[in-house]
Amino acid sequence: MRLAKYLAHAGVASRRAAERLVAAGHVTVGGELVRDPARDVSDADDVAVDRRPVRVAGHERVVYLLNKPAGVVSTARDPQGRRTVVDLVPSSERLYPVGRLDADTTGLLLLTNDGELAHRLTHPSFEVPRVYRALVRNPPVRPEALRALRVGVELEDGRTAPARVRRLAPDRLELRIHEGRKRQVRRMCEAVGHRVERLERVAFGPLRLGDVPVGGHRRLSAAEVQRLRDAGARDAGPPTRRAVPG
Repeated sequence: MRLAKYLAHAGVASRRAAERLVAAGHVTVGGELVRDPARDVSDADDVAVDRRPVRVAGHERVVYLLNKPAGVVSTARDPQGRRTVVDLVPSSERLYPVGRLDADTTGLLLLTNDGELAHRLTHPSFEVPRVYRALVRNPPVRPEALRALRVGVELEDGRTAPARVRRLAPDRLELRIHEGRKRQVRRMCEAVGHRVERLERVAFGPLRLGDVPVGGHRRLSAAEVQRLRDAGARDAGPPTRRAVPG
């Protein structure tokens, strides 16, 4: 098994984050520093991260759903000492967030120690959808703005894939996207003339936020985790560019 995948299975980090750990010189195999995330390893190898041994065997994989409050950062630790999402979910397992929400965005965030699942849920090739609700400035949101979002808008890092969008009120939108660019929903809305005042994620793949209170969390059942795995197993290939009806 490749080293980055091994670290992900061991719950150290998602596969992409594990690749960065290896490249940055935090990982040893048999006491030797390794910087190649594609290095083959097995359970017989002595793998360590920052001198702490890592093992896959006996590792319980867990997933939690958190209703993230505003002002909390979506990282496992923060060098500035800010409160993190991991602080809100007490667990004996080493958890990390599945993707990120901006500090000022609220709503559904998953935390897990299953790196392979996290990779499949966040990698754009699997097109796992996220649903957001936004309160925007400059109402009402007119049909031409909705059409632009449904076709895709041009941002500084390229054109977005089509989004499913519906207007809930003159100043409220619900957007369903499958990309995970930085501050994407905020930038999309601003591109069509409507700066976001408040943003909440209400769904991720097959899961809805439901009645989990702000700052609260719950552990997902085995059936819910399996539904997530099924969602992450659907590799839809390159994103389509055709318009999506909303």
